[in-house]
Amino acid sequence: MQTVLLTGFEPFDQDDVNPSWEAVRQLDGVLLDVDVQIVARRLPCAFATAGECLARSINELRPAMVIATGLGPGRSDISIERVAINVNDARIPDNLGEQPVDTPVVDGGPAAYFSTLPIKSMVKAVRDAGMAASVSQTAGTFVCNQVFYLLQHALAGTAVRSGFIHVPWLPEQVVGSGRPSMALDRIVEGLRRAVLAAWQTSVDATEAGGQVS
Repeated sequence: MQTVLLTGFEPFDQDDVNPSWEAVRQLDGVLLDVDVQIVARRLPCAFATAGECLARSINELRPAMVIATGLGPGRSDISIERVAINVNDARIPDNLGEQPVDTPVVDGGPAAYFSTLPIKSMVKAVRDAGMAASVSQTAGTFVCNQVFYLLQHALAGTAVRSGFIHVPWLPEQVVGSGRPSMALDRIVEGLRRAVLAAWQTSVDATEAGGQVS
């Protein structure tokens, strides 16, 4: 049985839940094919430990593909990330109280890594299923970006494709605020469609997915 590792984060910044983990854990054990299974793992929202936890999961499972997910506060859709950058610049402290500013994710590492997933095909698959999705040009500079960068760094030069997806808040997290959100069942199905497209697509679609500014 081949494994697709799918990760989500624990809650952070006073939230009681993190939609990324709430969605990912519902996909634990889901079969993408007769011999391909999703395995879900939760990561801590902490610069000092998130990468270690991710590395342990990769070493344990030896997955054929890895997709990390996280909450994108203010996002209105399922955002397939294009690039991770080699910088930590935390606007708020993480769950261990650490707040690195302008530090590298990896000393001496490349300035950035691109996702090795078929991001355009994934966006199309999610949209075709009726959920909002887009290519995102920035994964931020908090723990999500750190995990994305460490993931690409660890798997660079291997045959294991990997990348990152941001998801919106849940409606119950933003009641009365006017901030964008997405129902959990739609996030779950959107992620399932995205992961399935990633697994089934060897050559990415060629279509516009950029931004004017």
